[in-house]
Amino acid sequence: MGLLEAIVLGIVQGLTEFLPISSTAHVRIVPALLGWEDPGASFTAVIQLGTLLAVLIYFRSDLARAFVGWCRSFRGGEHLKSADAKLGWAAFVGTIPVAVCGFLFKDWIREDSRSLYIIAGSLIGLALLLVVAEWVGKRVRSVDDAKLADGWVVGLFQAISLIPGASRSGSTITGALFMGFDRASAARFSFILSTPAILASGLFELFDQRREIMSIGALPVIVSTLFSFIFGYAAIAFLINYLKTRSTSIFIVYRLALGGLLLFLLWNGTLTP
Repeated sequence: MGLLEAIVLGIVQGLTEFLPISSTAHVRIVPALLGWEDPGASFTAVIQLGTLLAVLIYFRSDLARAFVGWCRSFRGGEHLKSADAKLGWAAFVGTIPVAVCGFLFKDWIREDSRSLYIIAGSLIGLALLLVVAEWVGKRVRSVDDAKLADGWVVGLFQAISLIPGASRSGSTITGALFMGFDRASAARFSFILSTPAILASGLFELFDQRREIMSIGALPVIVSTLFSFIFGYAAIAFLINYLKTRSTSIFIVYRLALGGLLLFLLWNGTLTP
């Protein structure tokens, strides 16, 4: 992998990881359009560590109080009832479904799930699910209202993100909207809840697939991760501010359009699955 390719993939990863449009889809589609090889699921998981750093810095206060509240909750009593403890436990249990499914289906995720037909279907399917969430969601709750049940439900939605094209932020924001969070809080809760999963998957792939990843070259991996951090931080700031006053409709339209375009390009032979 050349440096230009690494930079482009890092920018694409950073911009699309936190927008509900699927970073995996774009990291798969962009190389296909440019005639590059698929960088693979392992490479994608590792450069997500750059976007993880962006989350850790941007939400450092929320994450710190959730972690401290979670640790204090083991003392029992009133500590279990605090908003910080509930947020910490919601993030903890929300990681379980995606961790279990990721382990059970890791071979399928790495090899067989990256068909462009699957990605196109996921782009369209999650868009339609997000439409329903926007329609039925009450949008009256904030992150401080997070409970254990929210972690389980949004965690199950996060497991959907293992299907390329679904989007981790898209699936978790959809789940949070169904649970009644307002749009900005849904995004905030989504990012907090996804932090352990991104860290675990990135470190696991870095260790488990270290030979394959190093065959790409250490410098391209580092450069791509750096650019994913820079553009990931910018994407988080944009999305949080955007959803304070606007709906997710622009992302729904984009997903439908991209999924439809992808199916057309596959149909006419411009792209191969």
